[in-house]
Amino acid sequence: MADELVTPGTEGAPEAREGRRGRGGRGGERGGDGRGRGGRDGRGRRDGPREEGGEELIEKLVHINRVSKTVKGGKRFGFAALVVVGDGRGRVGFGHGKAREVPEAISKATAAAKKAMIRVPLKEGRTLHHDGNGHFGAGRVTLRSAPQGTGIIAGGPMRAVFESLGVADVVTKSLGTSNPYNMIRATFEALHTQVSPKSVAQRRGKKIADLLGRGGSQAAEVEAAAIVE
Repeated sequence: MADELVTPGTEGAPEAREGRRGRGGRGGERGGDGRGRGGRDGRGRRDGPREEGGEELIEKLVHINRVSKTVKGGKRFGFAALVVVGDGRGRVGFGHGKAREVPEAISKATAAAKKAMIRVPLKEGRTLHHDGNGHFGAGRVTLRSAPQGTGIIAGGPMRAVFESLGVADVVTKSLGTSNPYNMIRATFEALHTQVSPKSVAQRRGKKIADLLGRGGSQAAEVEAAAIVE
């Protein structure tokens, strides 16, 4: 039997190729613990307070959607993230981002949410001043102020909005679609309609006690003085 010919410099080539496979790829770049960048978990989720420029922000990941595009040679996958950001003291915003990887999509959505933050006046820093309705697409929501101790009666995306906003007592109802994007937009439309008695009194040139319907009484003066926004 003729001896097998071995080309010089190719001894152990399969092992070398296996070694190159082990070092390369996305798994090798992320490390052995399976965690991505920025201290997120395996799916790139980030949920909880985070300091940004000296300001502590609450970030809530509401929804992640995986999409695929069929191209020549196979499918190309991408991710879309919906994030709600707030400071817990009356400011909140939402944003969405798309990317090839989950952490990058979350980063884009978080940056968009920070740019679109709005200020909502709160009664005693814990609930809304008055009821409100919001409508976007097929989503319809109703927001109601609640007495102390009620808690956040809301589900899904709406709960993330009020937790980030800093509301402790609120009653909500969602009618129509359960699409998180439409629910979030309808909730923000309802929050845009919130006004404080102080701003209304300034616009109408009256006292806050007069708007409360008990003008001139001592109780109305005390209650009006307690209203900050």
